[in-house]
Amino acid sequence: MPLQNRVDPWGVLFRTTARGTMMGNRGPSLHNDRREILRPFRGERWITCLLEFRGRQRTVMRPGYYTELFFLDEAVSFAAGHRPCAECRRERFNAFREAWGLSQRIHRENSLRAPAMDAELHRARIDGQGRKVTYRAAWDSLPDGAFVEIDGSGYLLWEGALRLWSPEGYRKMVRPSAGEVAGVLTPKPVVAVFRHGYTPAVHPSALLL
Repeated sequence: MPLQNRVDPWGVLFRTTARGTMMGNRGPSLHNDRREILRPFRGERWITCLLEFRGRQRTVMRPGYYTELFFLDEAVSFAAGHRPCAECRRERFNAFREAWGLSQRIHRENSLRAPAMDAELHRARIDGQGRKVTYRAAWDSLPDGAFVEIDGSGYLLWEGALRLWSPEGYRKMVRPSAGEVAGVLTPKPVVAVFRHGYTPAVHPSALLL
C-alpha cells in the first residue's frame, strides 16, 4: 500500500502511487515506527525541497526522522501552505523572500527571516482549529500559480485559464465566466508574493492543455 505522504492543494496528506516532482516536510516526524501518519504537521516550518540534493540518500519515513512529503509541483506545495527550502533551494528561497518583502513593503531584515515568514504563513494557512484557511475571490483576479476550489475540485490558474488538478497531473482546462467567484486555496501572503514577481514551477502537464 502506498504511504500516506502525498500532499494535495488543500494540504491534506493522502495515499497514491503517483509520483511527485517536489519533496518537503512540516518539521519533525509526523509518523510512527510503522510509517503511519499520526498528525498533519508539527510546528510552523513547512518547506518544499528538491527530490535530489548533493547525492543524499534517505529511507522514506525512517523512524525518528522527519516525514518526507511529496507534491505534484511547486504550485501545489504553495497552495498547501509550504515555501521554498533555504538550503537545497537557496536561489528560489531568496527570490521568494525578495517578493515577500516587496509585497508587504518590508525592509527590516528580521521580518524577512524564515521564522518570521513561517509564522505569518502559518496564520494564513491554518486556523485555530487546525482547518485550512480559505477566502473568496474572482478567479480571474488572481495571478498565475494560484489554486482555487470549484465544486469540490482544485484548479490551477495558469495563462488565463484553470487546469484541473489530479495526483498524476493536470487533466483538463476550463474557462469559467469572467468574474466568477471561487474559494482560494493558496494563502493570501503567497498570492501577494506571486503578484510581486515570483512564479511557481508547474507540472509539465499544465503546459500541454
